[in-house]
Amino acid sequence: MDTLILSRIQFGANISFHILFPTITIALGWALLFFKLRYKRTNDAKWMDAYRFWVKVFALSFAMGVVSGITMSFQFGTNWPGFMETVGNIAGPLLAYEVLTAFFLEAVFLGIMLFGFSRVPGWLHTLATFLVAFGTTMSAFWIIVLNSWMHTPQGFEMRDGVAHATDWFAIIFNPSMPYRLSHMLLASGLTVAFLIAGISALRMLFGDKADSVRSTLRFGTVLAALLIPVQIFMGDLHGLNTLEHQPQKVAAMEGNWDTGPNKPLLLFALPDEQARENHFEIGVPNGASLILKHHADGVVPGLNDFVTEDGTPQHPPVAPVFFSFRIMVGMGMAMLALSWAGAYMLRRRGADHMPKLMLYAFAAMTFSGWIATLAGWYTTEIGRQPWLVQGVLSTKQAVADVPAPMVLGTLLTYLAVYAALILAYIGTITYLARKASEGEPLSTRTFPRSGEAEVKALQPGE
Repeated sequence: MDTLILSRIQFGANISFHILFPTITIALGWALLFFKLRYKRTNDAKWMDAYRFWVKVFALSFAMGVVSGITMSFQFGTNWPGFMETVGNIAGPLLAYEVLTAFFLEAVFLGIMLFGFSRVPGWLHTLATFLVAFGTTMSAFWIIVLNSWMHTPQGFEMRDGVAHATDWFAIIFNPSMPYRLSHMLLASGLTVAFLIAGISALRMLFGDKADSVRSTLRFGTVLAALLIPVQIFMGDLHGLNTLEHQPQKVAAMEGNWDTGPNKPLLLFALPDEQARENHFEIGVPNGASLILKHHADGVVPGLNDFVTEDGTPQHPPVAPVFFSFRIMVGMGMAMLALSWAGAYMLRRRGADHMPKLMLYAFAAMTFSGWIATLAGWYTTEIGRQPWLVQGVLSTKQAVADVPAPMVLGTLLTYLAVYAALILAYIGTITYLARKASEGEPLSTRTFPRSGEAEVKALQPGE
C-alpha cells in the first residue's frame, strides 16, 4: 500500500478511536445534569447514587477523548499538510472557536463537577455540571461545522489555490450542517442511553437491585425508545440532503449503478466495481425510489454517471460505503426493537421483574451506539472520496510526501495502543459496575436537601 492509502487508514483509525469518547461525553453530561436536578427536586438519594457512579464514567471518557484528540490533531501537520495549506484560513478559526468557546469551558468547570461535592454550594456544583454539559455540546457544534463545510463548502473563494472566507455565516450554516449536527447529537443520546441501560442491566445481573440501578435502567431504556424514531426521521432528512449535494455518495450507499426509476432497496448485495454491477442481490422492489424520491417512479442516481471520459471512477469506493450504511441501519433497527420491547416490559412488569433474557440483551447492546456511530461515520467520510473538501481539495493533493514504511510503522503502533486502551476502558467500566454492585448503595443513606456541600461521602475519587 502506498503513502496515501496508509495515511487514510491511519487517520481513520485515529478518528475512529477518538470519536467513541465524545459520543459518550456529549450526552452523558446532560444525563448527569438530569440526575442532579432529580435529586435536588425529590431529595431521593438514588439519583445522587446514579450521579456518583456515572460521573466516574464521564471523567474516564473525557480523559480518553482529550488525549486521543490531541494525537489526532497532530496528523494535520504530519500526514495532511495540504489540508491546512489550502483551507487553513477556514479550518483554523473553526478549530480555534471550538477551543475558546467549548474546551476552556469544560476544563474550567470539570474540576468543580468532579471534586466539588463537599467544597462548593449545591447550586454552584449544579451550575458546573450544566456548563460542562453545555461545553461538550458546543465542542460538537464547532467540529460538526468544520466537517459539514468539508462536505458542502460555502462562503469562500479561491485565490492562488488557497481558500479565503467571504461569508462566515454561510460557512457555519452550510447546507448540510443542521442535518449532520442533529444526527450526531441524537447518535450521542442513543449511545449514552444504551450505555446506561446496558451497564444498569449488567449490575442487575451481578445481583445489584438498588433503587438507583432500577432507575437508571428505566432512564436509559425510555430515553432510547424516545430517541430512536427521531433519529430515523432525521436520518431520512439527512439522506435527502446528501442526495441533493452528494448524489454519488447516495448511489454508493444504495449500490445503484444505473440512473433510473423504480429502483429497489437492496437489503444485500455484493458490489463488483470491476464489472460495475452487483451479485446476489436481495431487494425490496421500488424501495430506493420510494425512500429517496417518495414515489415508486422516482429517478435515483447511478454510479455510472460519475466517471470520466476515459472511464476513471469519480465516485467513492462502493463496497465500504454500501456495507457500512447497512450496518448502521441494521443496528438502528435492533435499537428500535430492543428499546421498545424493554419499555413495554418496564411498563408491564417494572424493573424488578425484567426478564433475565432482556437484561442480557441490554448488556450485550451496551456499546451498540459505538457500532452505529462508526458505521455512520464511515459511510459519510468514505462516501466523500476522492475529495477531502468536496470539489475543492482531494485527498491525493493533501497527503504528505513521506515514505510509506514510516506511515506503516506509526499506523501499527497506533493500532496496538488503541486496542489496548479500548480493552482497558471497557474493562474499567465493567470493574466499576461490579464494585458498585458489591458495595453499599448510596440510596440506603440520607442526605440533606439543602445541597451537597455537607455530603462528605460523595467524593468521586474515594
